[in-house]
Amino acid sequence: MSKTYLDYAATTPCDPKVVRAMSVYLKKDFGNPSSIHGFGQRASMALGGARQSLAEFLNCDTEEIVFTGSATEADNLAIFGTVRASKVPQPHIITSQIEHPAVLESFRELEKRGVKVTYLPVGADGVLQAVELKKALKPDTILVSIMYANNEIGTIQPIAEIGELIKKVSPKTLFHTDAVQAANFLDCDVKKLGVDLLTLSGHKIYGPKGVGALYVKRGTPIGPIMYGGGHERGLRSGTENVSGIVGLGQAIRELQNPKSKIHNIRTRQLRDKLIKTILKIIPGSRLNGSIFQRLPNNINISFDGAEGEAIVVALDQRGIAASTGSACSSGSLEPSHVLMSLGLPEEVAHGSLRLTLGRYTTAQDIEKVIRVLPGVIQKLRKISGYGQS
Repeated sequence: MSKTYLDYAATTPCDPKVVRAMSVYLKKDFGNPSSIHGFGQRASMALGGARQSLAEFLNCDTEEIVFTGSATEADNLAIFGTVRASKVPQPHIITSQIEHPAVLESFRELEKRGVKVTYLPVGADGVLQAVELKKALKPDTILVSIMYANNEIGTIQPIAEIGELIKKVSPKTLFHTDAVQAANFLDCDVKKLGVDLLTLSGHKIYGPKGVGALYVKRGTPIGPIMYGGGHERGLRSGTENVSGIVGLGQAIRELQNPKSKIHNIRTRQLRDKLIKTILKIIPGSRLNGSIFQRLPNNINISFDGAEGEAIVVALDQRGIAASTGSACSSGSLEPSHVLMSLGLPEEVAHGSLRLTLGRYTTAQDIEKVIRVLPGVIQKLRKISGYGQS
């Protein structure tokens, strides 16, 4: 059976150029970058090269890049680190209701510790209105964290508009964005976005797992959440994952390859065809999230009378890898917090399917889904008794 992978939002395969770049620092130049001998210095130079690549991608200085063990760690560092460094007696922080668990759970933990938290609603299309943020800002608001693009429904938030608003209304408030899903497709120039902190991940951009990065604007008050040898300018102790960081740097360089724009155009065309066809041939289906402010690779559709997990299992048995939403919360039996925040009924949220396309998705993959999915939904509806009087 041929295998079709349509879960690129969960993780991506490593680009062959990334694997080749990494292998040198797994086999030959394997030194500790803190060591002063040749092995260590070559490793240290490799870190510098990767840091330079990220700085060019983000339009920032190399000193503003902090390498971490994951995007989740980078989000935690941004949130806990800035709250810890704040001199406000009772700080207030703001996020949206549809954030990734790495952000939401950090906010909930701080809320338990007495930090004042506001969770902003989004519209039915999954997009945050800047006016809602403006109303929520207070004199003691120290941090706003809004994701650039949602991992479940692909909606793109007006980050540059939000950044401009914060600097105008509350200039001392720091602004963080999780750009993990956005990096493949959107402009991540931190100056244009007006952010103080920005999170990236390796394995969402055809790089390795186990490595992330946090942009920290110079002068941003932030403290470490890990202690040890003072690596990464004291913000992230622990010997750097040299091969992983090299892989991240190479993946970032590949994003700037002109071929990436061609891939993105093609991905959007395939996505649009799949959305249009599914909604046309399967009654009782609806697209979740904005059709306009949406990542070009994301499809999230709910099907009446069919449960999301059952759809995913049935598709997997037919050689199609998909998901119901975030891979980071796939063990939960609760309906997606993102879909519930759109105002969808619980049974509709339970019936969602996420298909995310990527660099290696083909027209044949799309045709396979179109051929297989209607039968899967029909069978599951029959089992559930949907439509029977």
